Amino acid sequence: MRRTALLTLALSATLGLAACGGGSDPLDSEGDAPAGTGSGSGEAGSITVGSANFPENELLAEIYAAALEDAGVEVSTQLNIGSREAYIAGIQDGSVDVLPEYTGGLATYLNPEITATSSEDVLADLEENLPEDLQVLEISDAENKDSLVVTGETAEELGLTSIADLEPHAGEMTLGGPPEFESRPNGVDGLAEVYGLEFASFRSLSAGANLTVQSLANGQVDVANIFTTDPAVEENGFVVLEDPESLFAAQNIVPLLRGDAVDPTVEEALNGVSAELTTENLTAMMVEVLTDGEDPSAVAQEFVDGL
Repeated sequence: MRRTALLTLALSATLGLAACGGGSDPLDSEGDAPAGTGSGSGEAGSITVGSANFPENELLAEIYAAALEDAGVEVSTQLNIGSREAYIAGIQDGSVDVLPEYTGGLATYLNPEITATSSEDVLADLEENLPEDLQVLEISDAENKDSLVVTGETAEELGLTSIADLEPHAGEMTLGGPPEFESRPNGVDGLAEVYGLEFASFRSLSAGANLTVQSLANGQVDVANIFTTDPAVEENGFVVLEDPESLFAAQNIVPLLRGDAVDPTVEEALNGVSAELTTENLTAMMVEVLTDGEDPSAVAQEFVDGL
């Protein structure tokens, strides 16, 4: 059975050390581990799958874990680690071995000057700038992009169909999004540079959480950064604003691994997931998790059973 590792103060300390360049090599006391055995926070010979701190990424991590377990790999999970800034430190210091990632977001994190927008070009830029100790496998057709969203009422009242349409109104609007959106190149700064948007204020909200949806629906924010696969968009009649300048690049879901965690079994299992994962079936699974209240691990196993 899979072992689920809970986030502890010890992990937080490990991530903090990693972010500052500290920490020790988890393989030091055991010599060189065979390729694909991983290390993570589990015992030797296991793979630890981590996730960011929002529901979709946790679901994807459960899918990866279930696929690996079905392939005979011993798996533990370390979910809800935090934002990219935290979990990249975790995968580099060996706290986790595998993470579900998004090509555009990771590429921009590694290269803030990226200009690529297509799936192929974004992947090429990502692979060029990826640290030597990390590796990505095959990308999926599934894509979950950042987007700016308004209520249907706001869209109709102001005639909004694209991000560019916000320009004459932004000075009287509050923008809501995850804390890191305020400082990322495709966040507040990017909106100002690419679209000339200067919002009256920015409200920090939890990524992918109901708080963002509630804040937009209740008028506490006027514009929100919400992921395109979030079922709340359709359920609440929200309008996703078009992005004609491609500020938000392609965001294909892709497995990110420590290089020493990759072997043929791991690669085949995760590439098998990518081959079958689509935006449509991912969105449907998110409805099961967020709307119907299903257990993410059960939804993940059902998907993997159908591969």
